[in-house]
Amino acid sequence: MIQIVYKRAETDEELQQILDLQQVNIKSSLSNDTMKSEGFVSVTHTLDVLKRMNEACPHIIVKHKGKVVGYALCMLNAFRNDVPALKPMFEYMDGIIRSKNLSELRYLIMGQICIDKEYRKQGVFRNLYRCYREELSPNFDAVITEVNSKNIRSSKAHHAIGFEPLDVHTEAGEDWELIIWKWT
Repeated sequence: MIQIVYKRAETDEELQQILDLQQVNIKSSLSNDTMKSEGFVSVTHTLDVLKRMNEACPHIIVKHKGKVVGYALCMLNAFRNDVPALKPMFEYMDGIIRSKNLSELRYLIMGQICIDKEYRKQGVFRNLYRCYREELSPNFDAVITEVNSKNIRSSKAHHAIGFEPLDVHTEAGEDWELIIWKWT
């Protein structure tokens, strides 16, 4: 049996391993076939931003044999201007939240989730989100994220664990699904 540990990120080494896994799975470095079959991440972070985000609300990671093999980033609204690629998402999300009367909801943003290719299809994604909810639900009512419509694998996985659509929109020529997982 594989000994996998789900925990909050604590060290710079763990944060660097998140960035390393991010680079392996970034859309720009993958073939169309790989993106279609395995999914992808759309945004890169700097160590500085990732570290500040972690200090405010530690990320949830998956480790096996001391190595980060999956992560789910915790992104508070306070960091909305720190990742330029996400600014349009935040602006769009603000309008949707107001229009759907969700302004009173205590939510955070899933800054990104990724599982190492070798650990996929083993329940790691589902268990990572289970840990995410257990750790964060005392302080938050929901998590909101966007999934690129071309990332069918990610969309299906998110819906399977309980995310529901808020809206679909186009940004910079890409279609995005804004989704929410309510915990209360």
